[in-house]
This record gives sequence, C-alpha cells and structure tokens, in this order.
Amino acid sequence: MSQAKVDRYKQEKANREQIIKKERLVRRLEYAVGILVLCLIIVWCGVSVYQKAEEKHASQVETAELDNTAISDYMASLNETEAE
Repeated sequence: MSQAKVDRYKQEKANREQIIKKERLVRRLEYAVGILVLCLIIVWCGVSVYQKAEEKHASQVETAELDNTAISDYMASLNETEAE
C-alpha cells in the first residue's frame, strides 16, 4: 500500500465512530421522513374517500311532498260543526 492509502486508512479508522454515528443519524432521519410521508398519504386518501362519501350522501337527499288537503278539509268540517 502506498503511504497515502495508509494515511487515509488511519484517518478513517480514527474517525470511524463519528462516521458511524452520522450514518445512523441520517438513516434514522430517512426512516422518519419516509414514515411521515406514508402517514400523510394514508390520511390524504382517508379524507378524500370521506369527502366523496359525503358528496354522494348529500346528492341523494330525498324530498317528499305531503298532500294534506284531506286533513285540512276534516279540520274545517270539525270547526264548522263546533260553530253550530
């Protein structure tokens, strides 16, 4: 080995603990960011599905019309008989 390679090896060996700590920190940060992105994607999908379900539910509102003429006629006839 040349002297330059020997010097480089000694320097790397001296700083090996710091290099390993730095690599571990970077790896943990990458995992944390990956998990965060995954959680955001899951939440976004859930919110999207919820909004679509609410839109579908809102568009299916039914309205019913009630014909209460029979009840009104009956009430009117009762009022007429009481007045007599």
